[in-house]
Amino acid sequence: MQSIHRLEHLRTAIDGWRAAEERIAFVPTMGALHEGHLTLVRAAKARADRVVVSIFVNPTQFGPNEDLDAYPRTLAADSALLEAEGVDALWAPDAATMYPDGFATSISVEGVSADFCGASRPGHFAGVATVVCKLFNQVRPDIALFGEKDWQQLAVIRRMARDLDLCLPHADAIIGVPTVREDDGLALSSRNRYLDAEHRAKAAVLPRAMRQAIARIMAGAPVGAALRDLEHMLTEGGFSKVDYAALADAASLERIDSLGDRPARLLVAAHIQGTRLIDNMAVGEG
Repeated sequence: MQSIHRLEHLRTAIDGWRAAEERIAFVPTMGALHEGHLTLVRAAKARADRVVVSIFVNPTQFGPNEDLDAYPRTLAADSALLEAEGVDALWAPDAATMYPDGFATSISVEGVSADFCGASRPGHFAGVATVVCKLFNQVRPDIALFGEKDWQQLAVIRRMARDLDLCLPHADAIIGVPTVREDDGLALSSRNRYLDAEHRAKAAVLPRAMRQAIARIMAGAPVGAALRDLEHMLTEGGFSKVDYAALADAASLERIDSLGDRPARLLVAAHIQGTRLIDNMAVGEG
């Protein structure tokens, strides 16, 4: 595996693979890798000749009171994991490479970014869209893979790619991979490591409450009542705050109060022991 830290070296590697007409898959990450990330890597390897993984803790997607400084940085361990998976290149730029002096550009994706994490984390998705667009331009992959755990992020990136006519990868080549969960159902996240044993055990109420709410909605219960009970179950189970618990159209992310013919998602963000966890699950088809 090549460990690349300079943009000119990345371009040399990419140009060589392009000249050989090899298909390139890309998995962007912020490091602190876990089985969810490695699942993306394996899905990428199954779809392409070459796999590039980036590790960059992107400062522009963190708010002023968020966990940028505390976010785990484990580059050596992450590199060993990626090499064991047969990744071809690790792209690990520094902040000066991604945001050189005088950097003044930001990509704002309206609509799908407005609600949920967009409302509770102002500026977050502009930071995400901007850095992902830069990464796409640097790596020039044929396909890119993202976890479905952050459903809204996936929607924002696809919308950005479509609106800006990105061809490498184009919007339909941005692939969502199903959420990987621990044995108790909690979605894998780099932030799970913030939790002590007691609160990690309590956090498992999140997927249980979501599944219960989905079962009630599918059985015909009013959506509002099911969501209120979900929030109550979380706060009674050890969560200190619920940012949102909502049923949304899976594509547009517009809130809905009843199931229709189109796929829907249940989306939740909640805080426990000072850590913000997000999750989403399909409701009905999709």
